[in-house]
Amino acid sequence: MTLFEAIGGEPAFRKLVDEFYAGVADDPLLRPMYPEEDLGPAADRLTLFLIQYWGGPRAYSEQRGHPRLRMRHAPFRIAGAERDAWLRHMRRAVDALDLPPQLADPLWDYLERAAYFMVNAED
Repeated sequence: MTLFEAIGGEPAFRKLVDEFYAGVADDPLLRPMYPEEDLGPAADRLTLFLIQYWGGPRAYSEQRGHPRLRMRHAPFRIAGAERDAWLRHMRRAVDALDLPPQLADPLWDYLERAAYFMVNAED
């Protein structure tokens, strides 16, 4: 069983991302990184990416090609403060899923490593 299936499939990942973007919507540091008036398209992209990464359907790659995360984030200044804000909202989102540690821990470990990997500037 994939982590995608174990945590509840697409509905669980949609909840995760919805919770995350609820925090981003009011975050003065992160919100400017999302130029679209509606956060919906960004939420859809993140949802599809996470679903694919954790063993679900490959809709992300079918629609957008290779993830190339660092390249896609390169236009944005991401330093420690932005990383930490992102992690704060994502931690709250992961906690909202109320997963057992054997599921929450690998999910959080990946998200934390990904956040650190995206840093492209110094504070």
